[in-house]
Amino acid sequence: MKIEPFDAVDVIRTKRDGGAVPEPALRWLVDAYTRGFVSDAQMASFAMAVFLRGMVRDEIRVLTDAMISSGERMSFASLGKKTVDKHSTGGVGDKITLPLAPLVASFGVAVPQLSGRGLGHTGGTLDKLESIAGWRAGLSNEEMFAQLAGDVGAVICAAGSGLAPADKKLYALRDVTATVDCIPLIASSIMSKKIAEGTDALVLDGKFGSGAFMKDEDQARELARTMVELGTDSGVATTALLTNMNVPLGLAIGNANEVRESVEVLAGGGPADVRELTVALAREMLALAGQPDADVERALDDGRAMDSWRRMIKAQGGDPDAPLPVAPETHTVTATVAGTVTRMEALPLGVAAWRLGAGRARAEDEVVFSAGIDLHVKPGAVVAVGDPLFTLSATEPARFDRAIEALDGAYAIEQAVDGVAAVVHTGGPLVLERITAQG
Repeated sequence: MKIEPFDAVDVIRTKRDGGAVPEPALRWLVDAYTRGFVSDAQMASFAMAVFLRGMVRDEIRVLTDAMISSGERMSFASLGKKTVDKHSTGGVGDKITLPLAPLVASFGVAVPQLSGRGLGHTGGTLDKLESIAGWRAGLSNEEMFAQLAGDVGAVICAAGSGLAPADKKLYALRDVTATVDCIPLIASSIMSKKIAEGTDALVLDGKFGSGAFMKDEDQARELARTMVELGTDSGVATTALLTNMNVPLGLAIGNANEVRESVEVLAGGGPADVRELTVALAREMLALAGQPDADVERALDDGRAMDSWRRMIKAQGGDPDAPLPVAPETHTVTATVAGTVTRMEALPLGVAAWRLGAGRARAEDEVVFSAGIDLHVKPGAVVAVGDPLFTLSATEPARFDRAIEALDGAYAIEQAVDGVAAVVHTGGPLVLERITAQG
């Protein structure tokens, strides 16, 4: 029988009492849990101790590196070109990866975008793309490398099970022990997979607001800064943009309808906010890849990004010309009063889309590709009685009642009072600040 060098109870006690766990003990804990020596109950206790007591920067670094070491670490050095990835902390209508990856790849940079599926009100990139006929998310490492090395240059696919298996096991435990929303554990979970992926550079889209995982701006900033520090400490050039998720991104919330909107952006159009954030993140990614002066807006307007998108979709078995799914049932919510739309909260709209079938309550649930919401207005729009506000789409009309219920209080329409215009609430600019390892 192997003699273990540490005891889980001692490690738990150290963190419970507010101490910093020594590096050897913390690395042992992750390894022992991965191989089954440390029990779920013990790891749950440790996770709760971290939730309550926090971790210092060096502890988070060690925890992240230990999770990376639990599995394979990829390398793209053989590609002969820079690799840069992007990660978003998620939000309502956040389809930015779809136009962003091919846009950056159109400049000769490799974009290995390992993505996930949606759960609850936040949509998953893979779910959106699977609404395209024939497109597949599961690629072998050989297929992924070939796609990145060739003229495609971008890949959006599911992460392999070999990357940070300790994180997969720990995340499942956190999900059932109320320890998900803990900055050290969130940061180490995200960054262990991103660093193990082997990209040269990484740009983080850290969201705050109603529809974001981190609703508080200061907490979102702390999470982004922690992740930037983890990437930098591990030798990955990392920056973050802190972005506003109080209002949904764009006009489409769902799967197939978000693909349609992404294609509009790739064609040089689309909603202004989706284009703005796509351009901002592309500039950040290309700067880290050594192209700070790249004219990304021109690449959207002259068709290069669209060509890159079509090559990427075809390379993964998809037909970029195939019609996207359309729901057989729709219901339009109209304005009951005239005035200015002053408020539109992202979270209730995300919940409504989920209830229509666009999201899943459990990981094993199927999503309805055609379900979702199309917005006809955003804050600042002036509407008359009867004007359309939102169109809900579903496969069965029975879903509409609960979706409409979720929208109760989600928006406001106000009139000017004594000549004073109604105040429009958007939560501030779309991109609030840029975060680097230095500040």
